[in-house]
Amino acid sequence: MPPSATTHHPAPALSNDASLLQGCEPGPRLRVAALLSGGVDSSVALALTQRAGHEVHAFYLQIWFQEDFRNTWASCPWEEDLEQCREVCRALGDIPLHVVPLTAEYWALVVEECIAGVRRGRTPNPDMLCNSRVKFGAFHAWLARQEPAFDRIASGHYARVERGGAGGTGEATPHLATSPDAVKDQTYFLSRLSGEQLARCMFPLGHLQKTQVRQLAAELQLPNAARRESQGLCFLGHVRFDEFIREHLGDWPGPIVEEESDTVLGYHRGFWFHTLGQRKGVPLHGGPWYVTRKDIELNIVYVSRAYHEAPRPDRSTFRVSQLQWHRRPEAANPDAALQLRCKARHGPDSVACTLEMADADSASGVVTLATPDQGLAPGQFAVFYKDEICCGSGVIEGGL
Repeated sequence: MPPSATTHHPAPALSNDASLLQGCEPGPRLRVAALLSGGVDSSVALALTQRAGHEVHAFYLQIWFQEDFRNTWASCPWEEDLEQCREVCRALGDIPLHVVPLTAEYWALVVEECIAGVRRGRTPNPDMLCNSRVKFGAFHAWLARQEPAFDRIASGHYARVERGGAGGTGEATPHLATSPDAVKDQTYFLSRLSGEQLARCMFPLGHLQKTQVRQLAAELQLPNAARRESQGLCFLGHVRFDEFIREHLGDWPGPIVEEESDTVLGYHRGFWFHTLGQRKGVPLHGGPWYVTRKDIELNIVYVSRAYHEAPRPDRSTFRVSQLQWHRRPEAANPDAALQLRCKARHGPDSVACTLEMADADSASGVVTLATPDQGLAPGQFAVFYKDEICCGSGVIEGGL
């Protein structure tokens, strides 16, 4: 007799798994304002929030400078983003979509500070400021004027909000926790949110892997399921940051000098186009060359090929200011340094560190890394972790 045919059962659809909704606060029906960008992550977050049974409205934040850019860059990717938002909302049953104009707020709260920081030789982080000041700041202020009120702001960030005790209940201050997808984890960019802002947040993707999100987008037949991830600043779309800086600060040619020999090797277009530790984009042959420091008064950029060879204390010990805490860990005794892990940039890797407070208000301190970091840049943020909890962050001010 011929062997019996094997019956193949299709794998259960990921979208039918109720555990996927744990980041959407299943339970009492909430009124949720979901931030929608046109990308896959925010679209899946919107779909999951809807499936959790909440009343969902989608919001697209208009923060571009279309008139300013029209004569400089030909394409306008924001129109494509907005059309993607409309298509996603239609595909999910005509979810209401609102366009909120926040251009003036973004310029005043983010862009002006970034331009001023770059002019002073610092390396600002616009995405960090955008989250705390615009997406969960100015937008919430606008939202608070609408009736009826919204209970949560949902977004497609890869992060978790822990509420209350171990069971996730109670009214205790919420805490920011990392995503299981270490590569996609975005707690770094959310670390400047206040406790009040965090209490309003909902992160439907916080417990998911990026591969699961892509699979969900395909299963839900979202119109942007195959769309590539966007790069660059949220208000610039496909425009590169150095192009934006050139538009506002222009060029200021100056010498590139070898650190060890004090020899002029070439010329740059302006010190503000370079950051400490930078290799890519240094206009020299015979490298690799790394930016070691900048003289912003004389407009000199110093470089070295031995950047990673010579030990320097300013790559292990540095000052931080404007410390802001979600959950400040307790030290062994009042005078002891905090034992934490630190990220000096977005990414999966963190480094063991100590943080010694410099004042009674815990607003500044000195960080010592267990492993040197070759790219510490003043103006960037150091974000501190204890296990899965993002404890807080501070502004890097430079080495000692």
